[in-house]
Amino acid sequence: MPETSSPPGHSPAAATVSPVHDVLIVGGGLVGSSLAIALDRIGLDVGLVEASPPGGLPPVFDERNLSFAEATVNALTALGVMQKLRTPTGAIQRIHVSREGDFGRVLLDAAAYGRDAFGQVVVARDFGEALEARLAELVRLVRYRPVRFAGLADDAADAPWRSVRLVDEGGERIVRTRLLVAADGTRSGVRAALGIGTVEHDYGHHLFVTRLRTDRAVDGNAFERLTDAGPTALLPRGDRHYGLIHGVANHDVAAVAAMPPDAFLQRVQGVFGWRAGRFLAAGTPSVYPAVRVLAERLVGPRTVLMGNAAQTIHPIGAQGFNLGLRDALTLAELVAAARAADAAADCGAPTLLERYVARRQEDRERTLAFSDGLARLTSNPTPLMRPLRSIGLFAIGRVPSLQAAVVAGALGYRGAVPALCRRTDA
Repeated sequence: MPETSSPPGHSPAAATVSPVHDVLIVGGGLVGSSLAIALDRIGLDVGLVEASPPGGLPPVFDERNLSFAEATVNALTALGVMQKLRTPTGAIQRIHVSREGDFGRVLLDAAAYGRDAFGQVVVARDFGEALEARLAELVRLVRYRPVRFAGLADDAADAPWRSVRLVDEGGERIVRTRLLVAADGTRSGVRAALGIGTVEHDYGHHLFVTRLRTDRAVDGNAFERLTDAGPTALLPRGDRHYGLIHGVANHDVAAVAAMPPDAFLQRVQGVFGWRAGRFLAAGTPSVYPAVRVLAERLVGPRTVLMGNAAQTIHPIGAQGFNLGLRDALTLAELVAAARAADAAADCGAPTLLERYVARRQEDRERTLAFSDGLARLTSNPTPLMRPLRSIGLFAIGRVPSLQAAVVAGALGYRGAVPALCRRTDA
């Protein structure tokens, strides 16, 4: 596929101007790469701006454990990505949720809903390699790498494009696009350049992420143990390990990070309990703050925010990437419909972006409310909250309508679901 680089000696004052792309995506991570693949199916001229060089993967593709809902698995299979995974995934067949110090629990079994699994667990690094293999097959995609977003150039109010400043070791260039997509993460440079503010909330804990081996075989069970310091979750991976996510209060992060491996294992075992057996070994954990960052607007002139640039949410309930992928697929679906009606349809037309915001509203609002509400409620140490939480856990476990709503969210079906997310055998 086409690769580009700036000629040596170029400077901002002498920046060259490229032809106009239909869509330019800033950010080659999970959501940006997935969008590029989805748009290629439509036959668009797409550019992808990536900070990592050829042969490298963005830092987001690390040892984190990604929980793909059924809707996400369906879509990534249709896009030809799941087939590129070189390592087995872990099926989430049952979900067990409990809260330290509270009565009640939630037990969900995919078989009770006619499913083999609620979803699959994939290691972020493995997913990154699969995305890269699929991107390498796209003959129309133009990849700008390693290249950084430097800002937005001045355009006339009625210009049929957005002028984007990109920079690499050779200098700066201007790239024009009908539609600019910001998929450049929580601290999005595109969002800042647009002057779109954020609303942020620190949940008061960090998440330690690694893999964990126990003395019992991994058997499709996913566990979420909720505490005042955040969740401790075990996700069934395909390599006979569990993916561990362990919440630690901010004031304890340095002490836990300094623990030797045996002490860390004992700590996690003490918090989680023995449902998955004796913990035998864990990898070196990575540590991430649990912070919610929401963009105040999703669109600007010929620009749309998606993925973590639009909403970075607490990983409780494993909603983040699943939500971001539905952002990407909804945009691709709307562009495809517009092009089907008119081959010359403008990808960045205000009416199309308005339709995007409207289509994403229900899914986004419901998913944000679920994630934020669960994170705040379950980590609230107030004694009066305990009986309320216990009643809530008991009700979800016993009331079919409540359980059905939770299951629909776990499967990835909220609001107007993109067509690629739907079951092919339905």
